Amino acid sequence: MTFTSHMDRALAQARAAATRGEVPVGAVVVSSGGTVIAEAGNRTRELNDPTAHAEILAIRTACDTLGQERLPDHDLYVTLEPCPMCAAAISFARIRRLYYGAADPKSGGVSTGARVFSHPQCHHAPEIYDGLSETEAATLLRDFFEARR
Repeated sequence: MTFTSHMDRALAQARAAATRGEVPVGAVVVSSGGTVIAEAGNRTRELNDPTAHAEILAIRTACDTLGQERLPDHDLYVTLEPCPMCAAAISFARIRRLYYGAADPKSGGVSTGARVFSHPQCHHAPEIYDGLSETEAATLLRDFFEARR
């Protein structure tokens, strides 16, 4: 079986979020067979919802589309290391694999900060693959914030 990254779609969602004035983060949920089930970009400002992170929106849409509360045979591609809230949602959804681009030393919840998946209270930890399209994801974020300073 050949690995196919879906980070390009997550990056497209991140760019669309930036166009809307949102922090440019994108996420894509993919089935084990490679079918894209859901994709989203941040919408916290648009929806006036602090939980409307790309990961949460993509997981909600995938669960709704499939009519189930968990996604054990699904992978999540995210342009930025998930925050603790999103990491907890990934655990609760039983996501199989997490692929992310740029690390988030300020607010990350996977490899930095809270490290949600390493806590004994965490019921499920996905396989984690970091650094996919890291340079492009980090540049998108850096450019977004530099333009606002």
